[in-house]
Amino acid sequence: IPGSAERCMSRLLSAVESELQAGREKGDPTERELRVTLEDAELWRKFQHITNEMIVTKNGRRMFPVLKVSVSGLDPSSMYSFLLDFVPADGCRWKFVNGEWVAAGRAEGRGEGRSHGGIYIHPDSPNFGAHWMKAAVTFNKVKLTNKVNGGGQIMLNSLHKYEPQLHIVCVGSRHRLVSNVSFKETQFIAVTAYQNEEITALKIKYNPFAKAFLDAKERYDVTTDLTHTQYPCLWTVGCSELSPSHSPCTGLHGPISSESLMQPPNHGRVGGAGWPPGPTHSF
Repeated sequence: IPGSAERCMSRLLSAVESELQAGREKGDPTERELRVTLEDAELWRKFQHITNEMIVTKNGRRMFPVLKVSVSGLDPSSMYSFLLDFVPADGCRWKFVNGEWVAAGRAEGRGEGRSHGGIYIHPDSPNFGAHWMKAAVTFNKVKLTNKVNGGGQIMLNSLHKYEPQLHIVCVGSRHRLVSNVSFKETQFIAVTAYQNEEITALKIKYNPFAKAFLDAKERYDVTTDLTHTQYPCLWTVGCSELSPSHSPCTGLHGPISSESLMQPPNHGRVGGAGWPPGPTHSF
């Protein structure tokens, strides 16, 4: 049943939430020194400074920056599951006006049986504490959507602000919530197209999957009359894909308005957009 796993896990977390404080008071010696650190915190702060935005699409879009944490202090021989929840950061609906985000009324209700934005279970779950501590835990497969389509994707309301929250659950004969932690730097507003051109520029600058599209100008035939070539005006950049949007195009005219944007390998189309006639080049 679509969504049943998410509802089940949500109930599980609710059931053990009260045990978190009790566990701390009891002072479990194996997890007393638990520490969760946000990786790439400085990059996240660059986006936070101008209010981060994350694209949501019908088919789901990966996050950038990618949420990644380092963990220490778990019991190496105990089993844990890592879950990611997307909690509304406030009770507002937002809109982008005159170059800034402003509150625009109350947030929409979480209808259709949704709790928060849904819960993503890290695919390595469950696993030993030693596994989680040996390297950074990366949530690079999370996809954000604005449609109810299941498949483990996280459904969010566009123009609402969210804060990812990490839950660490000790699993076994008795499930126990070990920790739930969030980082203010990772807050973002869900959008169907980037609103702030500064966010667009940062995504392109730091997302390695976008950089391959920015050197196309050098590969383009200089004899082509660029003034008569039509290009999509604004590209929404995800962690591993690009798709055109219908937002105003002022944000990208500087970096890539006159460049030949090439299709990524093994993709026959990008967001369903038709490509203009003219010379093509391979990387």
